[in-house]
Amino acid sequence: MTAIASDLIDRIRCEAAACPDAEVCGLLFGDDAAITAIRPCRNVAADPARWFEIDPAALLAAHRAARGGGPRLIGHYHSHPSGIARPSPRDAASAPPDGALWLIVAGGTVRGWRAVADGPVEGRFAPVPLRIA
Repeated sequence: MTAIASDLIDRIRCEAAACPDAEVCGLLFGDDAAITAIRPCRNVAADPARWFEIDPAALLAAHRAARGGGPRLIGHYHSHPSGIARPSPRDAASAPPDGALWLIVAGGTVRGWRAVADGPVEGRFAPVPLRIA
């Protein structure tokens, strides 16, 4: 189980609702027990209505900051504007089994997933219950 503050969940939901025709995305910071911060990022995918790609500059900056003592990057979030809050086959194809946390938002629902080898969902993801604090 991973804890997340209700205001962070609300921010992710609002971001997705404000952009109903494209996938929104961002970074998750915290530790194994809790998501303590989020950072919205630009979706640089060639077709943002169908998939997402986090701006590489934002991703590199987050890794550099973490190495310098900043917040630990633990995963990312994205939306499925016309789908469900469950990883898609495209998500599975692009997810390394590195244990990263994925939050997916669709229809106002936010669900947690962990990218693992041989996961029960799409062969790549295991569900992660979220505890909203």
